[in-house]
Amino acid sequence: MTTATMLERAPQEPEDGHVLVVGEALIDQVHRADATVDQHPGGSLANVALTLGRLERDVRLATWIADDDHGEVIRNWLRGAGVALVPGSTAAAATSVATAHLDEHGAATYDFDLEWRVPRATRAEGALAVHTGSIAALIEPGATQVRQLLISARADATLTYDPNVRPALMGDPADARTRVEELIALADVVKVSDEDIAWLAPGVEPAEIASAWLALGPALVVVTLGGEEALAVSSNGQQRVAAPPTTVVDTVGAGDSFMGALLDGLWQAGLLGGDRRDALRGIDDGALVALLERCVAVAAVTVSRAGANPPHRTELTRRVGPRRCAD
Repeated sequence: MTTATMLERAPQEPEDGHVLVVGEALIDQVHRADATVDQHPGGSLANVALTLGRLERDVRLATWIADDDHGEVIRNWLRGAGVALVPGSTAAAATSVATAHLDEHGAATYDFDLEWRVPRATRAEGALAVHTGSIAALIEPGATQVRQLLISARADATLTYDPNVRPALMGDPADARTRVEELIALADVVKVSDEDIAWLAPGVEPAEIASAWLALGPALVVVTLGGEEALAVSSNGQQRVAAPPTTVVDTVGAGDSFMGALLDGLWQAGLLGGDRRDALRGIDDGALVALLERCVAVAAVTVSRAGANPPHRTELTRRVGPRRCAD
């Protein structure tokens, strides 16, 4: 049975294992172009965990929030999707806040008031995959802890990484790229946006960067190209899939929901786990196209409504039909 066939099967009973997501959860204060202000839970890594939970996966989030009112909002939000917090995730002095400013097209820029550490109890035992990125992978003291965790987990788990750059926090792009590429060299799967690439490597085509990053060690590099398409580069070459048409409300959480769908699809295809590393490197073109179609479908639902609000599995089935949503 090909991996493409596996991606198209009906949902199965959950298998042993889980995905461990490591990184920030926070409160987003969203300032819209019409001068309205919303407040809701978010954070790049929390959004990925939420997407996996809504897609009915066993997912644990190692994060750094407080036992305060904002932290309670985040806990309830994640609990509603079935996301479990790693013990110690509520030991921060205060829950972090990100202020997002949306332009007339719904695109977001961010300012941050945050602290990041990895909870002491965080372990990767039993995880099929460990995912990290964004603030968590580059802001100290948590970044060093994240790197140590990835190194210790690599023998048994697939490592996935999304740079999801935050220029307000990451300093000089050249320095940030050096740190990003150190993490790419550890990862099996990298997902990145064209906007991230434009900041990290100005003037370089996304496909060129994806190929260069593939040479650093990953099995798969996936680039989201705005609302137009997604590009995947593997040892077999390149595959592109167009995004479905949708009315964009805002782009908050779109890339994170794409990442969650990517992990979900790789899980269903039997490509997660340290013992599946060779199979992941050999992913065939049909499986890769089906995987990308699922990811752009999930992201399209997310951008069609306000905030980081990815679809549930059953909702995705209703919206996009059996080929793009079935496992």
